[in-house]
Amino acid sequence: MKRSILLLVLVPLFAGCNKEPAPAVKIERPALTLIVGSAATAGGNAYSGEIRARHETQLGFRIGGKIVERLVDAGARVKAGQALMRLDSGDAGLQLGSAEAQYQLAEADAKRYRELRGKGFVSQSALDAKEAALKAAAAQAGLARNQSAYTTLHADRAGVIAATLAETGQVVTAGQPVLRLAPDGEREVAIAIPEAQLANLKVGAAAEIMLLTAGDGAAPLGGRLRELAPAADPASRTYAARVTLTQPGPDVALGMTARVRFAMNKKSDGLLVPLTAIFQQDKQAAVWIVAAERTVSLRPVQVAAYHDDGAVITGGLAAGERIVSNGVHRLAAGEKIRIIESGSAQ
Repeated sequence: MKRSILLLVLVPLFAGCNKEPAPAVKIERPALTLIVGSAATAGGNAYSGEIRARHETQLGFRIGGKIVERLVDAGARVKAGQALMRLDSGDAGLQLGSAEAQYQLAEADAKRYRELRGKGFVSQSALDAKEAALKAAAAQAGLARNQSAYTTLHADRAGVIAATLAETGQVVTAGQPVLRLAPDGEREVAIAIPEAQLANLKVGAAAEIMLLTAGDGAAPLGGRLRELAPAADPASRTYAARVTLTQPGPDVALGMTARVRFAMNKKSDGLLVPLTAIFQQDKQAAVWIVAAERTVSLRPVQVAAYHDDGAVITGGLAAGERIVSNGVHRLAAGEKIRIIESGSAQ
């Protein structure tokens, strides 16, 4: 009986051993790719920047004090004369009350001395002194009145609040910037130019501007290089530049990310590819070519020049071919990949 039970237990085990293991599922490696000769790899240097107003005003109070109210946020559209911030008006109110009291006293003294002078009881010099005291008190009262009005910060023109530089409860000094106002009008793109590309750019150079929110199929906006800093930033070693939009669209808002492309001064017969797409194989530059079935193969290419924005290929590669633009050292010949382009997987 025990032998029969043992056979019944062992038979399923032996039967399971005869089954072949399931084949392992091969995972396709995702790879970032691009098509050579497309708008993303065309000639010209491209720089990322931010939409800014040509003229920006740093707003601050004309007196010092503690901020008790902030009436606008960053990005708010304001009108000329609109109240933006307020300071604690307690001290300014006390100074105004004291100055007005001194003015009323000086006015009463001057009136009394005019009557006495008319009767010949006081000299003209005494009356002149009281008149001078009245003028000084009037000026002091006017100054205190202005100081009291300065506790409220108003917009001097219509525009958009680009940034808030102080918050409620903060004590600020006279003239300290508390808001940055971007007036309505001309819009520009603020970019940074690398030192290696400085010699290729001149003020007035034509540019194409693509907004990040516009999408790949949108037509670029026209622009020109208006300003190029004469000195480099000590931290980034780049030169600040401003590109004016000659064709501003209605959807151009402050703070948007934009990509600026300048035409190359010298004509190049090669194709520009990212530096991360170059694979060095025994001192020979090569790129990974993506076939129609999404397999990759390594192809030697001739590199004419290396620039900050990519390598110029003059042989071994044709416009319209798809190549791997990043992660080239993790691939193997014949490997099938999952194509990733423009942030979406295919």
